[in-house]
Amino acid sequence: MNLEILTPEEKLYSGDVYGVQMPGISGSFEVLEKHAPLVSALKAGKLKVLKDKQNHFVHFEIQGGFVEVLNNKVTVLVEGATAID
Repeated sequence: MNLEILTPEEKLYSGDVYGVQMPGISGSFEVLEKHAPLVSALKAGKLKVLKDKQNHFVHFEIQGGFVEVLNNKVTVLVEGATAID
């Protein structure tokens, strides 16, 4: 599935991923390939990008925002974010 992480200033991430774990306002949740369509608000916290099934991942510290899942594409729109090593 394709993931894009966007802020008002820049595109922080774009590429194919295995899954994404996000901090929803009602609790954390995960989106995997072929997930049902979804729109959700996100709170500030850690977003984990699962690059593949071999447990390669990258973390982002995000501010609040929204996520849209549609047709195997995940678009994360946040006020701000930084990559964490």
